Amino acid sequence: MTDPTPRDHLVSALVRDEPRVLTRITSLFGRRGYNIKSLSVGSTEHPGVSRMTFVVTGDRGVVEQAMRQLEKLHDVIKIIDHSLEKYVDRELVLVKVAITPESRVEVRQIAEDFRARIVDVGRHALTFEVTGDEGKITAFIEQMRPFGILETMRTGRVALTRGSNAD
Repeated sequence: MTDPTPRDHLVSALVRDEPRVLTRITSLFGRRGYNIKSLSVGSTEHPGVSRMTFVVTGDRGVVEQAMRQLEKLHDVIKIIDHSLEKYVDRELVLVKVAITPESRVEVRQIAEDFRARIVDVGRHALTFEVTGDEGKITAFIEQMRPFGILETMRTGRVALTRGSNAD
């Protein structure tokens, strides 16, 4: 029995590096009315193969149907539903925060607590890089919000199954 409650699903697809593969896959979701909340694509340890990791919101049955349809695309080598296995995931965010002489020390202390790196320094702003799971990224942004967030850029989540492939 599948869970009818809509929630986020983290799915990876190993795909062939071919023109328009991203378009074909995202179009499949779009035609079915799914919103891709997060998307990240990168090369793998195998030449000619990329890993697409996306977060899509929907009930379990709907997501399973979408995964079955993805498997039919000739560009798709393998689908991994991370909700069915233990996995490690990360995301990166760049956050530009307004600072004043009075807030500079406090902002830097909060950043240190989150192990954020300063990647750009300006007279009136600091830009931080933070990596971690979705909760850590969201918490960092919320901690910086009272100081004035000038810009953010958040990557899509990336994920790998825990352990070795032989486990």
